[in-house]
Amino acid sequence: MQMRVIAGSAKRTQLKTIEGLGTRPTTDRIKETLFNVIAPFLYDCVFLDLFAGSGAIGIEALSRGAMEAVFVEQNPRAMACVKENLKKTHLESRGMTMSMDVMTALYKLEGEKQFDYIFMDPPYGQEWEKKVLTYLADSDLIADRGVVIVEASKDTDLSYAEDLGYDILKIKEYKTNKHVFLTPAGRKEVC
Repeated sequence: MQMRVIAGSAKRTQLKTIEGLGTRPTTDRIKETLFNVIAPFLYDCVFLDLFAGSGAIGIEALSRGAMEAVFVEQNPRAMACVKENLKKTHLESRGMTMSMDVMTALYKLEGEKQFDYIFMDPPYGQEWEKKVLTYLADSDLIADRGVVIVEASKDTDLSYAEDLGYDILKIKEYKTNKHVFLTPAGRKEVC
């Protein structure tokens, strides 16, 4: 699948993706819809790309003005792809890579950074989103006006998120998947 940066400083740059390995790169159309929602708030933000795959989402955020993006990916081949794409787009100075599992990365980032956007596109059907949302509910990683975005299969039930202390701001549904925008309860709406 051909992927590219849609807008910003690295616009039209082709990105490398890895074949197989169970990765599902976010299509350009879905990526464009996602960034149409968050683009007005991206400038100078700090972005966390969990289960980063090729890094396309975090790189798009950097290209559109995010100050920094942290890419977390456990698969060494996928992380090599992230690093290559950062270099190709000339964004490596603003990208930090963490080659480890997501829960370890979150723990290591605690007290070091706060994120305006935390994006995750975990493997489907393994409840990773629940593990991450549960961790983040008691974490300082989400900035005051921060938003968590979960990309999940269309039938993934995230109704438990409110019990964890999140408000669901918005749900964008596509053919087979969806983006769910969440923020810690009681915070101002950002998107």
